[in-house]
Amino acid sequence: MKNIPLTLTAFLLFIFCCLPPLRAQKQFRVKTIVIDAGHGGKDPGCIGKKSKESQVTLKVALELGNNIKKYMPDVKVLYTRSTDKFVELHDRANFANKNHADLFISIHCNSNPSKNINGTETYAMGLASSEGNLDVAKRENSVILQETDYKEKYGGFDPKSPLGHIFLSNYQSVHLESSLRFADKIENQFKDRVGRKSRGVKQAGFIVLWRTAMPSVLVEIGFLSNEEEEKYLNSEKGQAHIASGLYRAFRDYKEEVESVE
Repeated sequence: MKNIPLTLTAFLLFIFCCLPPLRAQKQFRVKTIVIDAGHGGKDPGCIGKKSKESQVTLKVALELGNNIKKYMPDVKVLYTRSTDKFVELHDRANFANKNHADLFISIHCNSNPSKNINGTETYAMGLASSEGNLDVAKRENSVILQETDYKEKYGGFDPKSPLGHIFLSNYQSVHLESSLRFADKIENQFKDRVGRKSRGVKQAGFIVLWRTAMPSVLVEIGFLSNEEEEKYLNSEKGQAHIASGLYRAFRDYKEEVESVE
């Protein structure tokens, strides 16, 4: 400090020694989660031999919420629907945004013309890498056809157009990395702890994820088109297992992101 004037040296020493230390940046907390039970009301979703997607997803969503409330009472749990009612896709995202959610999870059941296909898969927003991923997005996005003025609400998006889905899939969220991290934890829980067949983490363009302003995933918990899997998904035991896997994935995700300083 030889070349610095004395008065400046004294001032710098005062700043360093006498002022209170700067506070560290406030640590991020996962305080609110929005759980979205897919479909509902006039929109039953996929239909199996004995069950409807809208009924199964609601039971799993409520069970997941109860687990979080029981074991993590500091987390605020909100549902886009808690009864069998129809909720438009844009309202689901808007609900999460208005409540400043830190995480959004949309729960669905899958279907396929082949009755032998089974397993879980979890999606984040992004470009569909296969025709199968695109088909799932098309099916889930077709819900907007039951909404009034859907072209105005979704910027002219046509769920019947493959090109429209490609454009939507190219949307990249600033929360993509966190969404993929959460999705990976979900599929690991399903595979390693619940004993389900995992079809992996995937990406596709889903309207329900498009407008969310937080990390968001869409989970396909199994195929109602598979007789054995439908039986499992429609049972209390199966729903409890799925909800517990989702809960543990959320717990692990929360611990991980909150440990970053």
